[in-house]
Amino acid sequence: MKTPVLLHRKICFLIDDDPDDRSLFLIALNKFDSTVELVTSNNGVEALEKMRGDALFLPDYIFLDLNMPYMSGRECLIKLREIERLNRIPIILYSTVRYFEEFSSLGATSFVTKPNSIESFVKVLAGIIK
Repeated sequence: MKTPVLLHRKICFLIDDDPDDRSLFLIALNKFDSTVELVTSNNGVEALEKMRGDALFLPDYIFLDLNMPYMSGRECLIKLREIERLNRIPIILYSTVRYFEEFSSLGATSFVTKPNSIESFVKVLAGIIK
């Protein structure tokens, strides 16, 4: 008897305070690959509570907005990188302003500019999520 193969469903964790941006992200993600699960947090404080409170939660990708209330994206990035189980998880900055050079030394993997269109964002996601 063959052992069943369990397929890993990819998970994207989006940390963004803007509900419209979260909705656009979900639309683009579903157009690219509807099997990828999107988990969201409204801000860095909420995201860190989730990460620290659920040791089994291990996303494949983290998309992080830089301009958020309560905790900046910079501070959130630093605190996410302090969580050992996230060391190999790509953290992609997701913002309207390009800051990647400054944040790569803090552990950011890459940078995505918030999209002008769904179609262009689908292509960007396809290049990141393989």
